[in-house]
Amino acid sequence: MSKFVFVTGGVVSSLGKGITVASLGRLLKSRGLKVSVLKLDPYLNVDPGNMSPFQHGEVYVTEDGGETDLDLGHYERFIDTNLTKKSNVSTGQIYWSILSKERRGDFLGGTVQVIPHVTNEIKSRILSVAEDSGADVVLVEIGGTVGDIESLPFLEAIRQLRTDIGRNSCLYIHVTLIPYIGAAKELKTKPTQHSVKELRSIGIQPDVIVCRSEHEVTADLRAKIALFCDIEADAVIPNTDVDSIYEVPLHFAQSRLDEIVLEKLNLQAGPAQMEDWIDLVASIKGLSQKVSVGIVGKYVSLPDSYLSVAEALRHAGFVHGVDVDIVWVDSEQLEDGSTQCLHELDGIVVPGGFGIRGVEGKIKAVQYAREQNIPFFGIALGMQCAAVEFARNVADLQEASSIEFGSSGDPVIGLMPGQPEVTGLAAPMRLGSFPCQLQVGSISSKAYGEELVYERHRHRYELNNGYRDLLVEKGLRLGGVSPDGQLVEIIELPNHPWFVGTLFHPEFKSRPTNPHPLFVSFIESVVEQSKK
Repeated sequence: MSKFVFVTGGVVSSLGKGITVASLGRLLKSRGLKVSVLKLDPYLNVDPGNMSPFQHGEVYVTEDGGETDLDLGHYERFIDTNLTKKSNVSTGQIYWSILSKERRGDFLGGTVQVIPHVTNEIKSRILSVAEDSGADVVLVEIGGTVGDIESLPFLEAIRQLRTDIGRNSCLYIHVTLIPYIGAAKELKTKPTQHSVKELRSIGIQPDVIVCRSEHEVTADLRAKIALFCDIEADAVIPNTDVDSIYEVPLHFAQSRLDEIVLEKLNLQAGPAQMEDWIDLVASIKGLSQKVSVGIVGKYVSLPDSYLSVAEALRHAGFVHGVDVDIVWVDSEQLEDGSTQCLHELDGIVVPGGFGIRGVEGKIKAVQYAREQNIPFFGIALGMQCAAVEFARNVADLQEASSIEFGSSGDPVIGLMPGQPEVTGLAAPMRLGSFPCQLQVGSISSKAYGEELVYERHRHRYELNNGYRDLLVEKGLRLGGVSPDGQLVEIIELPNHPWFVGTLFHPEFKSRPTNPHPLFVSFIESVVEQSKK
């Protein structure tokens, strides 16, 4: 039977519960345990798919096409395990399920209430992940902060689970903030005490407290927290700010977090095998050369909107021993024709997105990269912008555009025959993993070293097959297509240092210890560019 670790947050949001969960998962997996993860989000949206990146950051896509919280990206990158759409549950999903059952008459006319119906549905989702994954340990992160009214049903559900499945099968970790008061020149534990008091008032006593802080949390402070929060002193785990998030698992190992979890859950496991992670952190600390890569998008004021792209670039940098300095470029600022902000870049990435805002700036960035021989990587909408730019400026189709942006004289990006018309934000998309047949001799095939690959998609529009022959005749190479030859997956420019556009999102499959081959190849070209 699976064991469960529930992670809550206190004092403020954005404390890094996701990194805490991911780091603990990495440590437990390194001991030979099978680990799965679940994120419970309190918002009423069904999933993040229709949420603005300004509010929620990127939408992370799983192999089976789930549109999920960005924390699932952290889980997959650290634990190196593919999760499913079941690994992200929102209040919206819970209520949708319950109300659908009520309309069908499943409750036989009974009154539907938060307890037991909502909490039972939540517990069912948690247990379903354990059953499907067969995991030894299921890590469950509860979004939000203790004290938020919308989190109460989730907290009540995990309180009940300890009784349902046994106290030795559940463990509670509370991630909290130890703020530093500059005027007093000291760290304060009172917010943590109040947060734990709030948690205890609803029936949950934390077994472990993880303390986020800008400064060292001394042994005296940890003893004070232990005394006032009624836990053992060694179960107060410091989590001081570090230069790289990939250092966190090693710091937790030094504090014996994984050992404490195993002891409290009565789990037997082998010693931690973290040598590859130790080597990773050592290589990160040893980076001396720096290259600059511009990410050109319209959400750059919130970098979390492109979190997986940024991490994939850094992963590839580790391979080549370079520190990838990411320069955030607002695509709207390029629409007046000025490219000054691109002149010092060693490489340019145009990532995915939706909507017309900022698109002309992205197309300008593509044109600059193509004409100046700057390594270029276009992803999803970035690939579509590359196709439009090539059609306009090389194939002489002056009205080339995408039907996503309105009527066009030359819709080089459009819908495939039989594809439903797009009406509203909830229109169908190509979501999840699909195969791609690589062209022999292409940049992409050399990077992958394979002929057939599977990559994750999240888009509605495709390269219009009516323009394929013309674009190829003018010099565009189809680096990858669907196995039936009907869908273009990759476009390339053969007479360019490195110019690749993918309709899929390769960033979702990159891991710090196993970087994605396209990003590795791209950064290799960027390094060469920087030498020039």
